Amino acid sequence: MTSMHYLDHAATAPVLPQVREAMLPYLDDHWGNPSSVYAPGRTARSGIDRARETIADAIGCDPEELVFTAGGTEAANLAIKGAAWAHDDRGRHILLPRIEHHCVLDTAEWLGKHGFEIESLPVDRTGYVSPKVVADAIRDDTILVCVMLANNEIGTVEPVAEIAEACRERGALLFTDAVQALGKIGVDVRALGVDMAGFSAHKIGGPKGTGVLYVRRGVKLEPVLHGGGQERGRRSGTENVAGIVGFAAAVEVVTRELATEPDRWRRLRNRLLSGIHDRIDDVELNGHPTERLPHNLHVSFKGIVGSDVLLMLDAEGICASTGSACQAGAVEPSHVLAACGIQPVWAQGALRFTVGRDTTDADIDAVLEALPKAVERLRSFARR
Repeated sequence: MTSMHYLDHAATAPVLPQVREAMLPYLDDHWGNPSSVYAPGRTARSGIDRARETIADAIGCDPEELVFTAGGTEAANLAIKGAAWAHDDRGRHILLPRIEHHCVLDTAEWLGKHGFEIESLPVDRTGYVSPKVVADAIRDDTILVCVMLANNEIGTVEPVAEIAEACRERGALLFTDAVQALGKIGVDVRALGVDMAGFSAHKIGGPKGTGVLYVRRGVKLEPVLHGGGQERGRRSGTENVAGIVGFAAAVEVVTRELATEPDRWRRLRNRLLSGIHDRIDDVELNGHPTERLPHNLHVSFKGIVGSDVLLMLDAEGICASTGSACQAGAVEPSHVLAACGIQPVWAQGALRFTVGRDTTDADIDAVLEALPKAVERLRSFARR
């Protein structure tokens, strides 16, 4: 049986043993509804409260500024729709770059069909969003700017703190999708100066279907879900207690490991990039060369199709991706690469490798053994 070499941690991360251990009591014994006043409900509520404090402490905010959601996608929907509806009396202009995750792009597009004006911000070849470009684009009727903290495909880390300053000066709110950044780089929402930030548990070894939205105190937000008024009226629905507890357990682990793991990831990533350059011609690095997530490597191979390479790597037990896992079945080249101005002949041959806490040198060796053969074989087919 072929052993598995998992290099797609940006898509999802294996559930941490600490997470499983933390969740089990809330699946087996502490199953009460956290809105109930009797003992089982109070126990469940206590678990949520402790988790809220843990996550708030990790990202530099007050526990009351967090809204638990069903994932990063819901967090983005709540932030963007909620802010748009709450502030449409002041304006209906929303700014965002075309490299955002589809949970942001599609939400904004939906608002565009309902009376809001959505304007795209340009990025450079590395996916970098210029604070000056953002500042110049903000108008008197701009109510919201969306700029992700780190790109989920190419790994570029954006100058969000500088962009936040420009937004404050002009009175526009700033939402940042911080899903890929959490656990990979330090995230302090106060230091960043953002008004809202979205996070997801399963990217850091927590359970799928659990997320959180930071909403700075004083920011008005209309709820998207209505019902029982949970989460201080900002997100109705009985909370996923076990998932929330597991999210907090994952945050504790990855926050502690920020002192050591990123350097190890960089070494593995850089070794992989160097080995690819040594063994394969016509390769381009995508994303910013230095201002990028430590675990992310996104490269393009000229003259082939990335999905074809993935199938050949999969046969060798290697898990990677062509970009966002949410768009894995798409035929067109990545919208992120298109926004960066990368030509289709390069964009269609893109691959993303993302390492994690379980990645070893043996995994890198396996890729460097299999990848050159796969690329050469596909290029030989193209030459026929």
